[in-house]
Amino acid sequence: MTAELVRGQNHPLSHVRLEVRVSAGKPIVAGATLGDEQGRVRGVEWVAHPGAPTLPGLEVSKQAAADHRLAFDLDALPPTVHRVSVLLALPTGVGGPVRFGAVAAPFAAVTGLDGSEVVTYTLTGLDAESAVVALELYRRQGAWKVRAVGQGYAGGLAELLTDQGLPEARQLAGTINEAVAQGLARSVAAPPPRTPEADRSRQAATSAPGPDQPYAGPGPQGTPGTVTPQQSPYDLPGPQGTTAPLSGRPGGSAQPDPSAVAQPQPTAGGTINYSHPGRQTAAPPPPPPTAPPAQPGQPALPVAGDATGWSMEERLYNQVWGMFEDLARTVAAYRSAVDFADSRMEKELDHILSDPRSRIGGEGDAAREAARAKHAHLVDQARAVLDRDLAQLTAEVEVVEPALPMAYASWDNPVWHGYRAPMEIPMALRLGDLRLPESENLSIPMLVRLPLERGLWIDSGRASLEGTLADSDQVRRLAMDTAVAHAARLLAVYPAGEFTVHVIDPAGAGASSLAPLTRSGVLGSPPAAGAAGVSDVLTRLTQRVDLVQMALRGGAADSLPPGLDTAEQLLIVNDFPHGFDDRAVTQLRYLADEGPAVGVHLMMVADREDAAAYGPLLDALWRSLLRITPVPDDNLADPWVGHAWTYEPSLVPANSQVLQQVLAQVAAARRSWNR
Repeated sequence: MTAELVRGQNHPLSHVRLEVRVSAGKPIVAGATLGDEQGRVRGVEWVAHPGAPTLPGLEVSKQAAADHRLAFDLDALPPTVHRVSVLLALPTGVGGPVRFGAVAAPFAAVTGLDGSEVVTYTLTGLDAESAVVALELYRRQGAWKVRAVGQGYAGGLAELLTDQGLPEARQLAGTINEAVAQGLARSVAAPPPRTPEADRSRQAATSAPGPDQPYAGPGPQGTPGTVTPQQSPYDLPGPQGTTAPLSGRPGGSAQPDPSAVAQPQPTAGGTINYSHPGRQTAAPPPPPPTAPPAQPGQPALPVAGDATGWSMEERLYNQVWGMFEDLARTVAAYRSAVDFADSRMEKELDHILSDPRSRIGGEGDAAREAARAKHAHLVDQARAVLDRDLAQLTAEVEVVEPALPMAYASWDNPVWHGYRAPMEIPMALRLGDLRLPESENLSIPMLVRLPLERGLWIDSGRASLEGTLADSDQVRRLAMDTAVAHAARLLAVYPAGEFTVHVIDPAGAGASSLAPLTRSGVLGSPPAAGAAGVSDVLTRLTQRVDLVQMALRGGAADSLPPGLDTAEQLLIVNDFPHGFDDRAVTQLRYLADEGPAVGVHLMMVADREDAAAYGPLLDALWRSLLRITPVPDDNLADPWVGHAWTYEPSLVPANSQVLQQVLAQVAAARRSWNR
């Protein structure tokens, strides 16, 4: 069973031959250092990097890449080595990001040689750092363990290596950066090209670099859309010549100006190329399924799992976010084209009105009519391209949606009818669906990574009523139904015993919505009511956060009290702030800020306007949670082009028994696990 580590946690290793796989979304440098009993690196010969990728017992990638596989044979390491640090760094001097806060959080997994994951770790919380120690493999009493470190360095490789006691740290850091920038490090051959029949209909005009593929600094050589030894992949032009940053992994903070997205132009005899430049379709092994051969003159049919990833789950996750990015891009292009048409017509009309001779008479009317006709033609042309793109995305959604695993699937997906308790934690969870005004009939699943990095605020207030026929009581009921559906999904996708749900319902107002959870017996304890119940639950959870934090900071995660529930914890709070005093509010803020890092998550069902009575005390709590609504609402904005996305929650269909059936299976699995 895979262990999902947080910063400071450790885990025993049962194998001495293993791999460390790293996925970062953008090209990064991966290396490793050997340390003695004090963790000190004795010399440059104890550092494996792209210029010197092989040391006794380990081998690292030979070039900067978005995905890495580092091989280790711990028994083959010199006996003086007691610690191996896996380090990641952003390449310098190649025109790419200079801090990890500007890219998606790197993801590392320790796997067996058969690809089975032992531990995983997502390096969150990085900002100005350009180098980081991701993992540490260390020898303790003759056995090897792995620790999630996540220690970043704003000074880059030089500061990192200096901190590990290497005397020649600055010189070696310069050697590594120069080797990467100039393409001097040895690289492996690129994988063979895919056949045209297996390629996708909207294959990007740019090729993002794959694992261990050559990557070098910018230069005048090369042609657009290719990576040559003298061209940086960060400088690749996007479709139709627009420059856009690569984002092989969703969640990055790159934010191009929406007004800078140029309108794509149709290509002769083919489909429009609107794909996000970082949306990779050449997956590492095992290879993704291939699409059926297309008829001559027709685009290739879409296929589920046609994206980068080590497993089908990861490929589907990346494909869903690729569809999200594609929809965002094509709508941004359409809006930009419409804005251009509007601006052009206004300028032409202003020019006509500025000439007194053309203000009246047939000549002026004809000029105004011609300006409006040009405007209509441009808008119609842009809409035709958008409709073509939407049709392609719709076809892909129709193929991908039925293939989604339970964690990603909607409640009406047949996959839920064959539910069995999983053995591993999924990489993401579906919270609902997203769509844009230009694509009312096209929805993209909204996936968030697990474990949750932010709590949820399900808005039950009047702000959610706009544009709906529901009254305030109905919205409150829908908000609690939404919370129950999300909690049930979390319980269902976690292995038995690895997720616990608590409920605070001070006045018992959510009893009817909570019935599926209470009847099935999947709650950790009955819903807490009254001031005493609220105080008891909050006190227990805050004490748990304190205990785990102290254990992690002291490096004694194995010394937690035996009775402590080590499962992920979710607290559902209904009807906030009614029944909560100042102490309870402070505890909720503490759980929202500190809880996610140690496995305690918050789900608030509340009206923001009711909570405003507490003044600025709750502003921090409000900002720290992700606001979602029980009814469709355009309250979410993406960080890429800033679209206002309409969010629709993932609810159980009316009169469906699927929720009761799934929770019954969850309860049975929990009883079997507790025996």
